[in-house]
Amino acid sequence: MDFSDTVGISASGMRAQAKRLQIAAENLANQETTGTTAGADPYRRKTITFKEALNRTSGVSGVDIKDIGQDQTPFETKYDPSHPAADANGLVKMPNVSAMVEILDTHEANGSYEANLNTMPITRSMLTRTINLRK
Repeated sequence: MDFSDTVGISASGMRAQAKRLQIAAENLANQETTGTTAGADPYRRKTITFKEALNRTSGVSGVDIKDIGQDQTPFETKYDPSHPAADANGLVKMPNVSAMVEILDTHEANGSYEANLNTMPITRSMLTRTINLRK
């Protein structure tokens, strides 16, 4: 493994965590998005999963997005007969998004992103020291 492999591994981790942050932000933005017609489903929380990604040229593994799916947790309902998405009983389906879960996910993704970002200057420093040794 060489220094460019290290940077490539970190970059793949940063891309994955950036997408994870994007998904969490989208979920938070839609935590009150209901259907627009009677009985319609509201916004369904998105999920993200990762997989190992092998770079066949270098033989080094990184991370890639495996799937962006949907959380199948049932919707909760609230009584609001005046809402356009209310069913015959006056119940409105609410998104299955928990702000607490999304905020915790953003904190975890941010920490992982920063950890990958911090490898960049360390790698550069090691490369600089190696070059200086050869002088």
